[in-house]
Amino acid sequence: MLRLAVCSGETLLRSFSALNIARGASTAAVNNSFTSNKTQSLLPVSVPTLHNFRGTSFFNKLPAEQIWKGVISVSNAGKKRGRGKGSGRITPKDLNKGQVIGFGKANIVWPGLSAPIIRGRELVQQQQLPEDKEREAKLKKIRDEMVNFKRLKLSPLERGWSGSKMPGRSIGAPDPIEDDHFEGFDTKCLELKTVVNMKGNLGRKRRVSAMVVTGNGNGLAGFGFGKAVDIKTALRQAKNRSGQKLMYFELCNNHTVFHDFYCAFGASKMFVERKPEGYGLKCHRAIRSVCEVLGIKDLRAKCEGSTNVQHVVKAFFIGLLQQQSHQQIAEAKGLHVVEIRPENGNFPKIVASPTVCRTEAELESNEILDYTQFCMDGKIQLKRKKFPPFYTKFRSWEIYLKKREYLRNQDKVRLRLLSETGEVRSFLTEKHPECKMGPAPKEE
Repeated sequence: MLRLAVCSGETLLRSFSALNIARGASTAAVNNSFTSNKTQSLLPVSVPTLHNFRGTSFFNKLPAEQIWKGVISVSNAGKKRGRGKGSGRITPKDLNKGQVIGFGKANIVWPGLSAPIIRGRELVQQQQLPEDKEREAKLKKIRDEMVNFKRLKLSPLERGWSGSKMPGRSIGAPDPIEDDHFEGFDTKCLELKTVVNMKGNLGRKRRVSAMVVTGNGNGLAGFGFGKAVDIKTALRQAKNRSGQKLMYFELCNNHTVFHDFYCAFGASKMFVERKPEGYGLKCHRAIRSVCEVLGIKDLRAKCEGSTNVQHVVKAFFIGLLQQQSHQQIAEAKGLHVVEIRPENGNFPKIVASPTVCRTEAELESNEILDYTQFCMDGKIQLKRKKFPPFYTKFRSWEIYLKKREYLRNQDKVRLRLLSETGEVRSFLTEKHPECKMGPAPKEE
């Protein structure tokens, strides 16, 4: 702020003399500079001003990392209030990238910096070289690439559930423990989320929570959790923990489960159905990842209630642990376990037999004889009603049924005769043995 002040000659003399004394001048020289006649008018005197000079500033006092931190980070008060959620995506720009010490915009040869002092027996002299425009363009290109960050492109087979995010992606086998190596194992990430814990002095403490499942594709699998400040540490921690908690599950024909079962954990309920070979995996995406590392290729699972990933995975593992093999079911019921499948022509096939089989008279009246209901622990899965196809209402469908009436149920009758008698025969076969299906017998 500038101010105007009126002062006498003596005051001005004292201030000027003090200024010269501070600069090293003698007092006598100052007194001789003024006349003793005080009545004379004062001549204008220019008072020198003092300028405070600092050799440091904000930009050369702090290192580059702290300067960038001040630009892209959030204050402690802002962190406590949950601000700056997108600040982690901003990456600092390395302004020295591509630079070489001694080479600047001015293309000059500096002995001892950009060139040797002595070359051979000659002393190198400082000289100006022609300007290199391509070098500046390359530096600008390098810096532009640092700003315009592009995500890594993944192949369709390596992608997760939603693009390039971690859930659903493979992260390799767990780390070896001394001499034990996890050969043939694969780990898949099931969940990766940010969790916050409120601290009294630090505010919101943010960490990353990860859930993974690992397996060898041959009935051995386990899941684990990890929590750390960064993503890589959390995934590695969860991967190694899952390798230490492996469980073995017996597979039916190395492609599916032994039977349908019901399982639940918390508010998540699940009905798992056994399917033939070639059906595929039609289930929750977390269950699909578990089946892939476990070795299950054909399965259908219907989830009800909560679809929390952790609860769904835990419920599925509980159901796999509670399932029984065909031999165990035969011993528990004291009956034969017979498999009848439409793709096999509905031919009965005994898959397990008990040591002591019960007779029909020994069966109780309230005993559950339905195989599916017995495996579901007495529960019945409610299924949506199947409505007839739309074309059954048309006149053309009635005409088609009349034309096919003489062939109706032929395939079902053939299968029933083959399963009961072992051959296709009619009610006249006993009276006329020549009335059989197939080529006519040869006459002798």
